[in-house]
Formats: sequence, C-alpha cells, structure tokens
Amino acid sequence: MFTGIVTDIGSVVSLTPTARGQLHRLRIACGYDRSTIADGASIACNGICLTVVASGGERGRTWFDVDAAAETLRLTTAKNWVAGTRLNLERALKIGDELGGHLVAGHADGIATIVRREDLPDMARFGLRAPRELARFIAAKGSVTLDGVSLTVNSVDEADFSVLIIPHTLDATTLGGWRADDEVNIEVDLMARYAARLAEMK
Repeated sequence: MFTGIVTDIGSVVSLTPTARGQLHRLRIACGYDRSTIADGASIACNGICLTVVASGGERGRTWFDVDAAAETLRLTTAKNWVAGTRLNLERALKIGDELGGHLVAGHADGIATIVRREDLPDMARFGLRAPRELARFIAAKGSVTLDGVSLTVNSVDEADFSVLIIPHTLDATTLGGWRADDEVNIEVDLMARYAARLAEMK
C-alpha cells in the first residue's frame, strides 16, 4: 500500500523488452539510499506498484531494476516510457507511517488524458478526462491518484474532472511538466470502488 505522497523523482535509465514484448526490464535511477532497497521491495513508479528485482549504484546515484508485465504495459503509460522519462516514486507504506494522502494500492486502473492546463498565480488547474468506465468512481471533493500523486477532485462533469495543484506539488513531483494531451496513470479511490460494488449487490 501507498499514500500518494511522492518521496523522490526518478528517471528511466534503460529499458530492455523481451523477445515477445511481454515484459520490459526497466532500470530506474533514484535518490534513495541503496542500503534501504531490498530485492522484492515494492516501489510505486508513476503510481504503478513494481517489484525490485535488483539494485546497485553508479556515478553516485542509486538504481533499481523492475519488470513491467504485459498487463501493466497495456493499461498504463509504462508502455510509453523511454530512457530519460521522469517518474514520481514512493516507497511502500510501513505500519506507523503518516498517512498524508489517502490509501493507494498502486494498481493503476487506466489512463486519463489532460484536456487543459490553466496556470494561476503559483498554482495550476488541470482538466482531465477519465476512461468512461472509471468516471462513476470520481466525485467532487473525493480522492484520486494521478501518476502516483494523491489529489483532491475539484469538480466533475461526466467523465471530465479537474484538480488544483499547489506550488509544493508542482515543484516536488513531475506534475509541473504536464501539458494538454499528455496521458497520465489514474487510480480511483478504493473506498469509492468498494462502495459502488456494495451498492450493486443490494
């Protein structure tokens, strides 16, 4: 589990697809202490929970390897990552850690598209379009995770919704570089999903 609070910005160093294209081995550089990264650890990369299969250090920076499987490549923006792609990173939640955002599984539900960007004094408002099948889980004042960042939904109009990004988030994540037509990973709120499922069972 995660909280949607980004703790580092990493970058893709290399990407090695398998012969069948069913699995991509990614090497990601980060600022984490290598001694704290164990094989098998979970790290959310742009909101996608990936398992560390190797780690090391090079040129004063830590790196870790993860595998992105076919389902991840189909459902998320990982299929578009190349060397140099910047990623929001978050380590897995530990018991006793502060829950600063909201409970995030790291299982991206799909891809949302940025429809517009409005720059305000020190802030930015983004309008996004969610996949139609996910729209019913998005509510004004509810939570949503975009590229691994826990955000509060400002407004909703069918499949379209908006979020307001404060200065700290623009500086501490990759969101400051978002532009219209960019695609981002979206994970809807777990509570909204379970509530909808319970309503269906009545």
